[in-house]
Amino acid sequence: MFVTKQSEILELIDAVDPILYGKTRNHIDGAVTKLSPYISRGVISTKQIAQTVLDKDYKPYQIEIFLKELAWRDYFQQVWISKRNEIDEDLKQSQHPVSNHFISENIVSANTSINAIDQGIKELYASGYMHNHLRMYVASCCCNLAQSHWMQPAKWMYYHLLDADWASNALSWQWVAGSFSSKKYFANQENINKYCYTNQKNTFLDVSYDALVSMDIPEVLKSTAPLSLQTNLPVSDTLTIDAELPIYIYNFYNLDLNWDVNIKANRILLLEPQFFKKYPVADKTIDFILSLANNIKGIQIIVGEFDAIFDKAFHNHIHYKEHPAVTHYKGVEHQRDWIFEKVQGYFPSFYSYWKKCENIIL
Repeated sequence: MFVTKQSEILELIDAVDPILYGKTRNHIDGAVTKLSPYISRGVISTKQIAQTVLDKDYKPYQIEIFLKELAWRDYFQQVWISKRNEIDEDLKQSQHPVSNHFISENIVSANTSINAIDQGIKELYASGYMHNHLRMYVASCCCNLAQSHWMQPAKWMYYHLLDADWASNALSWQWVAGSFSSKKYFANQENINKYCYTNQKNTFLDVSYDALVSMDIPEVLKSTAPLSLQTNLPVSDTLTIDAELPIYIYNFYNLDLNWDVNIKANRILLLEPQFFKKYPVADKTIDFILSLANNIKGIQIIVGEFDAIFDKAFHNHIHYKEHPAVTHYKGVEHQRDWIFEKVQGYFPSFYSYWKKCENIIL
């Protein structure tokens, strides 16, 4: 479903229709870009996408919805940079109520009785993709109806997503659960039917929003189970370093295919077991990043911890891209591309972040 050749990825960017996206993105068959796996893996940047679209003579005000959605990703990254491991906890206020720290078994087995949600979960398992609206529906069922704390369900979804981005994922779940927003997000059956083209009635979601807010845990969501998620990393190559050349370190969040391509260098995709133990991902995701890495000439796949592989003798030769997941790297740090390079730091809401951004672009 998701291409991995560089030329094909560039074609996807060129095919974006930002106006149609703005009109249809909330519908299950809307003109969404499906570029998120490449953004999350650092293959392409939000800035690159925005610039490609703007170069087609769209005015920023015409495609504000599209630009906002790109900016949400940068915003979540800025929160992660500022708050670091704090995003692993309730960030603004405690989620309430919480009756368990697991996940509903019928969510995991795609047996919730809500057809659109169950189909979305099955597609997630098959392809590594889930429409954003469906992600919100699932999160609301987990957190606000089943009263599961957001952390374990968020890890479950992250595990299966090709666009697994811990900032976007964790903070979106917290936004739905009310621990990173002013109120919880709910969706009833009428909303789901509208955007997913289903016609279900008499489900546990086929009630008013007032009833949803005060609802007891639905019977179908009561049974929970702990998660057992494990990353199966590939066999490591035998590391070979040309001491005359710089060392460029790629990782789960940086597979930039254009990164200093004119510089001859040792190029290494570093997969650190401790990182994947903390944030495990499925085999499909590992296969995806290995396929993307094939675009980088001469890249070596190395499994191990940075500090165990690269002692001080290497540090002056190492280059890496800034990211909150690699603050322990040593060497020359390269800045990532941002749509709004001057808008940095923590903002308590996307609204406050966007107000700064729109002053620059609109």
